[in-house]
Amino acid sequence: MTQDIVMLLFSLAFILLSCILFTNSVEWFGKKLNLSQGVVGSILAAVGTALPETIIPIIAILFYGGREASQIATGAILGAPFMLSTLGFLITGAAIIIYSLFGKRTLKMNANKKVFQRDLTYFILVYAIAIFASVFNQVNEIRISAVILVLLAYAFYVKRTFSDEQQLDENIGTLYFSKFLGVKTNLLWITSQLILSLLGIIFGAHLFVGYVKDLSHMMGISPLMLSIVITPIATELPEKLNSIVWVRQKKDTLALGNITGAMVFQSSIPVTVGILFTPWNITGIAFLSAMLALTSAILNLMWINFRKSVNPFVLMFGGVLYGIFLITVLH
Repeated sequence: MTQDIVMLLFSLAFILLSCILFTNSVEWFGKKLNLSQGVVGSILAAVGTALPETIIPIIAILFYGGREASQIATGAILGAPFMLSTLGFLITGAAIIIYSLFGKRTLKMNANKKVFQRDLTYFILVYAIAIFASVFNQVNEIRISAVILVLLAYAFYVKRTFSDEQQLDENIGTLYFSKFLGVKTNLLWITSQLILSLLGIIFGAHLFVGYVKDLSHMMGISPLMLSIVITPIATELPEKLNSIVWVRQKKDTLALGNITGAMVFQSSIPVTVGILFTPWNITGIAFLSAMLALTSAILNLMWINFRKSVNPFVLMFGGVLYGIFLITVLH
């Protein structure tokens, strides 16, 4: 059992390291192509750091199969947007408040309100469709219709995001390949780092799924419970860490877009995999996590609609929702 735990931690560390490399190269990729903050934050960085949570359910379904693999896949799919909309918002809001207390920035957020508003609106829409599909999971026509609607919505979301004209900040960290290998920061080496990090994410995800199954057997814990709690906390770390760094640099659009863009992506692409290839029976703690994720998004969307601003204290309310989840699970 000790060996399994060590290997599980190793696989998570490997995923996170690969994600850090991926995010770094994604920022440089956006800079080279002269893309906007909305595209880099809500699309490129969000998709890049969301890859572990996306690949884990796919690996579980394709290479393992069976009821346990379906539970791991469902837990990873639902756990990701839940963690982002609760812990992700909490950490971002807390970071802004702490930095302001130390005089590093002000409490006022300079985030592009339209980007935040757009992301939350799309998330609420597509996630609601996914939950609706789970209620009628025995009706194939509804499941297929839900998949089509979600994919069309995400395609339209990407199109709208690419129309964003807010330019990317020039202050980007050194490409890791350039820093450690001494190579030029050109498109060839940026792409090479992208591909290598993606392969690392896939390999780490493959290891992770196998050890989650082994540990759930040994501990007598449901694979769903392990994957909905442990998986997202670990694999969402890139988004959380990136957001902390970005709010310190006053890049609030990137900080929030990285989280909300990942929420939209996670409620779209992985969800379609779940609807098509798992029983997609969302009940119990899985249903609770989905409702809390929607609640957090709705509260923040209501605030920005009525007050025309993003508030760090409202973001931190996600911590209360996460606390409700923990109390329910541990009760």
